[in-house]
Amino acid sequence: MTAAAPDTSIAPDTVVRPRARGAPREAPALLRALPSLSPSLLWLALFYLVPLGLLLAHSVWSVDQVDQVIVRRATWLNYRTLFQDPLYRNVVVRTLLMALGVTLTDAVLAFPIAYLIAFRLRRARTLALMLVLVPLWSSYLVRAYAWKTILGIDGVLNSFLVATHILRAPSPAFLYSNLAMYITFTHIWLPFMILPVYTALEKIPRSLLEAAGDLGAPGWRAFRHVVLPLAVPGVVAGAIATFSLTMGDYITPGLVGGPDSQLIGNVIASQFGATYNWPLGAAFSVVVLVVVALFLVLANRAGAAGVAGTAQAGGLR
Repeated sequence: MTAAAPDTSIAPDTVVRPRARGAPREAPALLRALPSLSPSLLWLALFYLVPLGLLLAHSVWSVDQVDQVIVRRATWLNYRTLFQDPLYRNVVVRTLLMALGVTLTDAVLAFPIAYLIAFRLRRARTLALMLVLVPLWSSYLVRAYAWKTILGIDGVLNSFLVATHILRAPSPAFLYSNLAMYITFTHIWLPFMILPVYTALEKIPRSLLEAAGDLGAPGWRAFRHVVLPLAVPGVVAGAIATFSLTMGDYITPGLVGGPDSQLIGNVIASQFGATYNWPLGAAFSVVVLVVVALFLVLANRAGAAGVAGTAQAGGLR
């Protein structure tokens, strides 16, 4: 007796029938979701796109110095002033260098702290994370004024240096300087670098490190080829936050900066305030937006290149 042949027929409800000619096409997913997205898109347009458009429009207008009114006629005068005036050009360069320096310093300081919390601390991990988060619970002004007290002529730093006979008398060089701004920025933005780096390190599977050890890789090589590349997205996220926050800040330069420590944020605040030159302030704001956008693109490409390089390596060398 022969075995019955298997039934190869297709159920009627599983047959894919071609779309009849002239039948309406199915709407794309974006159009189908448009009704539910409309409130969010309206909010985005009103409170982001419209102000951004007004900012761009103001940046190409000018101010009548006699009547102190805004002349709504397109001109590139503000951008020429921004890049041709040595004072404003120095402000832009100083802000870029300060933002890059603070970002690099925070990355160097944050990585070992995040590594210690993610890989070495077990019982005290929650406590360590709380210590990182506690400064964020206090006011920005409190932390800035704390450094003003520490670096002041009668502050903790000068008192220590005089007590240890490193200095004969308190020095006024620490406060109201670019160094004071650099220290304050580094401390204030450090948690914004530690947290994303810790998140990236904490997500690394421990089995990868065990496999590296089983393959005979020493600790430094496993760190270089496994831990460091996989932590790049966290470093990039922290770098974007620190760089952007430093580029637009104007409080710290006003508290601990000196007469030659103005940053772009101070110029924007003065142009929109006492100087009443909104077009020039808008031009400075556009420069900040462009610089931050370029840094965001470069940082994302660097993070993607780091992850891709790790994937292509395929293992430890």
